[in-house]
Amino acid sequence: MADILAFILAGGRVDELSVLTYDRPKSALPFAGNYRVIDFALSNLMYSRIGKVGILSQYRSDSLITHIGDGSSWDMTGRRRHLTLLPASTSQKDSDWYKGTADAVAHNLEFIYENGPDLVLILSGDHIYRMDYREMIRFHEEQQADITLGFIKVPQKEAHRFGLGVMKQNKDLPGGRLTAYWEKPEHPPSQWASLTIYLFKTKVLLQILEKTHPHTQRIEFGRDLFPSLVDQYRVFGYSFSGYWGYTRTIDEYWRTHMDLFRADSKINLKEWQIRTNLGHERIQERQPANIGLQAHVDQVLLTQGCVVKGTVKRSVLFPGVRVDEGAVVEDSILFYDTFVESGAKVKKVITDKQVHIGEKASIGDGSHTAPNQSFPYLLSSGLTVIGRNTHLPPEIRVGANCILYPFLEEKDFDLTEIASGATYGE
Repeated sequence: MADILAFILAGGRVDELSVLTYDRPKSALPFAGNYRVIDFALSNLMYSRIGKVGILSQYRSDSLITHIGDGSSWDMTGRRRHLTLLPASTSQKDSDWYKGTADAVAHNLEFIYENGPDLVLILSGDHIYRMDYREMIRFHEEQQADITLGFIKVPQKEAHRFGLGVMKQNKDLPGGRLTAYWEKPEHPPSQWASLTIYLFKTKVLLQILEKTHPHTQRIEFGRDLFPSLVDQYRVFGYSFSGYWGYTRTIDEYWRTHMDLFRADSKINLKEWQIRTNLGHERIQERQPANIGLQAHVDQVLLTQGCVVKGTVKRSVLFPGVRVDEGAVVEDSILFYDTFVESGAKVKKVITDKQVHIGEKASIGDGSHTAPNQSFPYLLSSGLTVIGRNTHLPPEIRVGANCILYPFLEEKDFDLTEIASGATYGE
């Protein structure tokens, strides 16, 4: 196989994830109990035998840096294997911050020159999927492509949210020559959505980036470059048919978790063998999960250190979560060390780390038709999101489509009910 250098775009924060990215980039967002979202791209690279990786980070990278460590969790150590964090920095000019995906790579041309690869693979660090990149690389080389983009077919009603491509497909090939590309068009002309997986001949990528850098404006591969590159180079689309989970919005993050419980789901963490850093959040130090004699558990992902004495249905419990007797948790995602006291009811809720829900509290109980008043584009499906280290008092009632900010203490709640659609603690 050709010599490959990979970049993972891992530094961004998206407003659509609200308080869940209050102090972490979206790539470091916890997923499915033991993992972080970036684990999927890193594991794919490991199993594809691509061992030279640069991680482009920017927004509040502490959590990401702690999780990545020295890269040994993904076998990214050794003479021919290395994982390098490439954070943005400031000097005398503000322009040192990354301004878009293409600009982030352009800031690291020296890293490309140092490694001297034949091909450069650029990946998003916030998708849930299992893919052997060697198949895409093989397709790229067989077609003598300059650039190959990964695509997946999405429902027509959702296509406007993605970069879209039109391919001249051959039934004997997993893709074809790209004839057009649009970034999030209002009226989608195609259902082939970009996976944010880009493969370049190194010399082609350098030609493109040297023309656009340095630049004072935000430069994105999809929005600013690909529409015109289709006519200038041999650009191909590679079609992917496996599971692909999107985690850009709160709803998508929650739905991807709920896919874990579907009988027909293509997501299979056991078969995928995703690697993670078990030292992060002390995962490997925690005791096995403990289910009480009177507990009722149905379709639940349990992890180390969990103690369940109440009722939990269709939910993901991260390490250290405790659900006391008489408490009910349904359709929820509870991050590390969340504590649900006895008699509390939690319905369709996402809690960040170390949230404490008081005795007989009722969370997510209210009208699902009232969108969040401050951020209607974020929450309208009935989910309620609670920021890290927030302690809710006993017997409080919090409605649906609510956002509670991090680090609230019991004394900060001067009311017994938070209506559906409210944002509290800004």
